[in-house]
Amino acid sequence: MAINLKKGQAINLEKDQFDLSNVTIGLGWDVAEKKGGFLSGLFSKKQADYDLDAIAFMLDENDKVANVGNPKLEGGDIIFFNNLRHFSGNVYHTGDNRTGDGDGDDEQLVVKLNNMGSEYSKIVFVVSIYQGIQNQQNFGQVENAFIRAVDARGQEMFRYDLSRDAEFNGKCSMIFGELYRHNGNWKFRAIGTPYATDNFVDILREKYLW
Repeated sequence: MAINLKKGQAINLEKDQFDLSNVTIGLGWDVAEKKGGFLSGLFSKKQADYDLDAIAFMLDENDKVANVGNPKLEGGDIIFFNNLRHFSGNVYHTGDNRTGDGDGDDEQLVVKLNNMGSEYSKIVFVVSIYQGIQNQQNFGQVENAFIRAVDARGQEMFRYDLSRDAEFNGKCSMIFGELYRHNGNWKFRAIGTPYATDNFVDILREKYLW
């Protein structure tokens, strides 16, 4: 049975309990329906789809991204919609979902923890609303957001549900959680820290670059 985490809580991913050879990190969300009468719906312009993008930062022992790749961040240790697969093959993005429609995971990243090189000590998972500022979209309008992990046998290991909170109003990006090494094993920590920017590169520059 999966562990339901709270903000700040961590869980050990025991190798004798889970198959960490192929871990799927699933992220999901729903957009809250805007309330309004018939006339407001009739005369208001159609709202743009919420395009939430999942990103993974692969960090070294100093909690920094050592290899950013080329100027477009391709070929480095940042996995996102323009760099879907890490050159090691140990982390990859299954593809960009531009609407978030449907049940279950809206975006997924696959991590092969058993094969992860020793130069990587942490993987941070970020979600940003593409053009969120321009479209006046933010996490205060998103509900049922979650991050979960499923091992290679299909067993859900943990889940972290983000309750809607006033601190998310006006915030267009979120650090959902992180996988990190601890005493030779992998752990996951639920974070849920929001940021005003809708560009994950701003978070990268602020926290994870030398």
